[in-house]
Amino acid sequence: MDTTPVDLSHLFEQLGLEGQPNAIAQFMATHKLTSQIHFIEAPFWTQAQKSFLTEALEADAQWTELIEQLDTQLRKP
Repeated sequence: MDTTPVDLSHLFEQLGLEGQPNAIAQFMATHKLTSQIHFIEAPFWTQAQKSFLTEALEADAQWTELIEQLDTQLRKP
């Protein structure tokens, strides 16, 4: 059983990114998505990150809600 806390910080760590609040804020400020780009196909994801995100969404895993929230946040102007 996976006991990893399910929060944005840990999602970033699962993606191999820095999970500290300032690093998350920097990521959000420098990575934006338009409505024409599918979240998984964003050019800034590595293949490993795309795989993790795809598998988590397809399995409706514990990360699904946070992934959807991240998608929404990256689309805000």
